[in-house]
Amino acid sequence: MILARQIRVTLGALAASGKLSVRPDTSEDMWGRAEQLEIGTDGLEGFLRCTRTIGVTAEFENVIRTFRPAPGVIPAGFRPELCCGTDGCALVDLKRDISYGENGRKRPTRVLYSADSANPYEVAPIKDFIANLTCNPAIIYDSFINNPKANRNRQFKNRQEVMRELCRILGPGVDISVEVDNPFASREAILEEIAEFQEILTPYRLVVKVPHTGPLTADNASQLVAGTFRQGFEDGTVDSNFYGHNLAYFLEQHGYRTNFTLMFEPHQAALALQVKPYFINTFIKQRYLVTDTIRTLLARWHATGDTHYITAVRDMLRQEDVISAAEAEGPIEAVIQKAEAMLAYRHAGDAEGSDGLDATRHSLRVLRNSNLPDTRLIICSMSGEHIYPAIDKMLMEPEFEDMLHRVVVTAPPSYLARFASASGVLTYQKLFLNAAGKR
Repeated sequence: MILARQIRVTLGALAASGKLSVRPDTSEDMWGRAEQLEIGTDGLEGFLRCTRTIGVTAEFENVIRTFRPAPGVIPAGFRPELCCGTDGCALVDLKRDISYGENGRKRPTRVLYSADSANPYEVAPIKDFIANLTCNPAIIYDSFINNPKANRNRQFKNRQEVMRELCRILGPGVDISVEVDNPFASREAILEEIAEFQEILTPYRLVVKVPHTGPLTADNASQLVAGTFRQGFEDGTVDSNFYGHNLAYFLEQHGYRTNFTLMFEPHQAALALQVKPYFINTFIKQRYLVTDTIRTLLARWHATGDTHYITAVRDMLRQEDVISAAEAEGPIEAVIQKAEAMLAYRHAGDAEGSDGLDATRHSLRVLRNSNLPDTRLIICSMSGEHIYPAIDKMLMEPEFEDMLHRVVVTAPPSYLARFASASGVLTYQKLFLNAAGKR
């Protein structure tokens, strides 16, 4: 049985039936895009009591002029809404929302996908399946522009050329997160660099990626690159530890959407949300690999008493910046204590965190209790056979059913491609191809 509340009618049908008249200043081109939009009949009577005239907002027209889609098409990446004009007529507006494909239709799943890449050649095959692209200086320069295997025949000479090509491939429906080359540059220089991004990406696609900086400052960042930095991540000042927060907040106050990045631990999420970001992140790979390795090494040490395992624990914690150079040179007992406390905090031995996703679960809970309904969580940094399947299963846990529309899963295209396939594909394709060959 079809219920009345399930019936929907287009704005064009209402206009054709005489129930609505099109506002005189609405061009044929704009109305040709808006008329296909539907409204539920359960709220139709109240809607028609409020207005008998319909048009489009200036923002609707600006979106169309910016992207110039084919006639009759509303570009992907925008959510149609009805609002009231000053003269009491109804107006169709467009709000940026990457959950939507063309013509105001939602994407196939509430969970969205994203690619970590600046390589147009590998982005092209997945362009219709992602809602976001994220890149940083390492992805742009090291992985693509300066990589002769990726940048074929040195076709792309600079970041601007790469971004223009990515925009051409991806179209209007995909947000693009880009990071300034030097987060410690002057605010004026950062704004100038972002203005260049915006000229290429448009304000609709641009998301500015802002990193946490921890103990780093403009004065000591070069030491980290040179390998002479001796501070630990806990040794920052109030100014340094909140530098990234203040930069992200500054950009938000200037009207930019921000992707506040480099979040590894659960305790970072709530503080990160104070800057009103468009995206926050949880990084999985490095954290999970450290946790899993330290858990294994400590278990072997407890079982055998072999101090080589403790030496390996210390070396790995130093290599992964969990302890400072000074701590690595200090008492081994303090290193063991810190390693065991880390495993306990990360729930390494229980269902909350044995899969490496305790920070992701916590971030979703924090996001649920925020007053930022448009902020999404990017789950990022993954490799190996375990991490993506674990994320996929975690997102189907009943606790997070109400949060799926606020999740973006991002990875290099090659990693996503790995999980588009399975061993059974070969088994059955062999069967099918053998059968086809016998025709």
